Amino acid sequence: MTTIDTPAGTVTREPHGLDTLLFRREYPDPPALVWPALTESDRLARWFGSFTGDARPGGLVELTMTSAEDSGGPPSSVRVVECDPPHRLAVSIEQDGSAPWEIVVTLADDASGGTVLHFAQTLPAGFSPADVGPGWHWYLDRLGATLSGGTFPDWADYPALASRYS
Repeated sequence: MTTIDTPAGTVTREPHGLDTLLFRREYPDPPALVWPALTESDRLARWFGSFTGDARPGGLVELTMTSAEDSGGPPSSVRVVECDPPHRLAVSIEQDGSAPWEIVVTLADDASGGTVLHFAQTLPAGFSPADVGPGWHWYLDRLGATLSGGTFPDWADYPALASRYS
């Protein structure tokens, strides 16, 4: 088992009773170089999934997971809610007629010329942060490995993180 040394996300209870899962990551590259890994299908496919369709605000894309652990399922419909390059992306992932997953990613310049990424997902009712947190932790670690040219983390190490998100 590998020790996971990337920062855990935090869970915030919103006034309306839903939980929001928050992550913060730092990268040495400026936002303009991190942005394509979030918004270009071929770059996104390296760590998360590829998409086809209309990727403009208000547009709908079909997202197909590309990691070995998640591939093989049907595509998910993703509505692009907001896209302000290279700083803010908000999407709504629709799955099986259930409440959509609302995700917002922001990129900000840091003092050294790198990027601070903030990831937020308000979980639909009935979803536990302990069930969702380890997955996003793993995906964001995969993003970091993609950006740095490092080795992808092993999913087998991540389910044990569930208690960090309880």
